[in-house]
Amino acid sequence: MDYFKESLILHKRLKGKIRIVPKMDVRTTDELSLVYSPGVAAPCQEIARDPDAVWDYTIKSNTVAIVSDGSAVLGLGNIGAHAAIPVMEGKAMLFKRFANIDAFPICLDTQDTEKIIETIRMIAPVFGGINLEDIASPRCFEIEERLQDLGIPVFHDDQHGTAIVTLAALINAAKVAGKSLARLRVVINGAGAAGIAIARLLRCQDMDTDQCIPVKEVIVCDTRGIIHRDRDDLNDAKRRLLAFTNHNNRKGSLRDALKDADVFIGVSVGNLLTADDIRIMAERPIIFAMANPIPEIMPDEAKKGGAVVVGTGRSDLPNQVNNVLGFPGIFRGALDARARRITPSMKLAAAFAIADCVKEPRPDYVIPATLEEQVEWRVARAVKEAALKDPKAR
Repeated sequence: MDYFKESLILHKRLKGKIRIVPKMDVRTTDELSLVYSPGVAAPCQEIARDPDAVWDYTIKSNTVAIVSDGSAVLGLGNIGAHAAIPVMEGKAMLFKRFANIDAFPICLDTQDTEKIIETIRMIAPVFGGINLEDIASPRCFEIEERLQDLGIPVFHDDQHGTAIVTLAALINAAKVAGKSLARLRVVINGAGAAGIAIARLLRCQDMDTDQCIPVKEVIVCDTRGIIHRDRDDLNDAKRRLLAFTNHNNRKGSLRDALKDADVFIGVSVGNLLTADDIRIMAERPIIFAMANPIPEIMPDEAKKGGAVVVGTGRSDLPNQVNNVLGFPGIFRGALDARARRITPSMKLAAAFAIADCVKEPRPDYVIPATLEEQVEWRVARAVKEAALKDPKAR
């Protein structure tokens, strides 16, 4: 099937992929008087007396805003707010399909950090959570950080959703490779939102190490090679990486970083590596080549170089490392716990819940398929339990 051609036909026929459906069918005068005037005054007055009652009387308890400025959409780049709408609609469909959450696309016609933050603060009363999506780094870091006082979870899925699902896949891939997480040497190519979040999670930043076992070493590369202390071209986000990565201050190219590494994680560009690059890694290496639509290296080529486990971001290949395994259940659990934020312990709980869905990992199955039933509900239960135990979430 030509997915691009058929997708155009589908979208044009549907004119969008979501709709608003009322929860009751208003047929009588009494019903109209209950849902609107005069009866609607009663819940309004209750909420005015007790603002927390908004969770009991409105859609807030099951509604998420998917907010994007269209500046970093999929593999398409800065295509703007209008062009981002189909992606955000798709995300809303996935929220509903996998976690029964009513989500709505909010595509902002601005890429000004202050305006985005101000707008989210102003629309927050309607929503129980904010999913930030496809906002370019480093602005995405500041936007998410400054909104953590909003009183509802604000979660940048491109960062944390990717990191959570990557960790889940790595937990099982390490078992297949016969390696310990604590001894893994990991190379991440791509120092944007996803790459930085993956590095933070694998190194257990901001986490209780009783819950999280950090990998031995992480080296992050960008288009100029290894990120090290002596580079004078690093932005603040990349410089902060050096507090917990590349402790030996290694220098050089991506290929230099790959020497004797156990794991390659790519969140960058396609067709970057060859089998020869994989051969210089440690024995039985793990490859997660997640660039879309073309991975950094195709699975057959990676296996030719000795890779024991290969994952990509594609649904037509084994081991798809896809955020849909995470974000619906994460928000479902956060909403059910009425969490004020999504904490490190909640992220870790989500990762282990996803990994635990694969009872017998094998090279072509270290992560659940995106359409496997019950994955998101297991994630939701784990996240809710973690939130209820974590004072930082309340």
